[in-house]
Amino acid sequence: MPERTIEFGKYGAGGIKGHQAVARRLDALAGYIATPVTARRGLLARLHYLTRTDHARTAARAAGLAVTDRTLRAWLAGTRSPSRKNLELVERAYRAVRRENVARYLTARLNREGLGTRVEIHPLNQSRVDRPRQRVVEFRTLNVRRWDRIVAAWAADDDRALDDAWIDQVIDLGSQWGQYEYVTNVGFAA
Repeated sequence: MPERTIEFGKYGAGGIKGHQAVARRLDALAGYIATPVTARRGLLARLHYLTRTDHARTAARAAGLAVTDRTLRAWLAGTRSPSRKNLELVERAYRAVRRENVARYLTARLNREGLGTRVEIHPLNQSRVDRPRQRVVEFRTLNVRRWDRIVAAWAADDDRALDDAWIDQVIDLGSQWGQYEYVTNVGFAA
């Protein structure tokens, strides 16, 4: 088995990288604001989250939201509306600050004082692969005890570090770990 899949999907298999599925699940656990940023309510909720404290304002500026206080007050008052580019900046800054704020909590919940968290790995979709080329890839469960690197890479939005951290955990599946580099879903709870 090669260490990494080189031509995924060549014969019709479908799925996403395992670390991307983990990032999606961590995003779901982070509890983002459900209302889109394009709606007034969603924009106000994000702006209140980013400007509530001095620490939040500093983190928002570090995350890339570099607008003046006057502009922020105008957005909050509704006298001015942000441009599409600024809406994207608000959303990106909100997600970065939210990830940073919940990372420590998620790490503690997922590590559970060394007990870890049970992870369900749903294999790739082979429904479009010709019968002779299909392989047997079953549903697997894995107990991940060390979430520190995974959550830290997710909070930093570092795709490569998250991939490396996830692969270090999936290797515990033994010689079959390469079959689970691409999956349809990864499920766990915190």
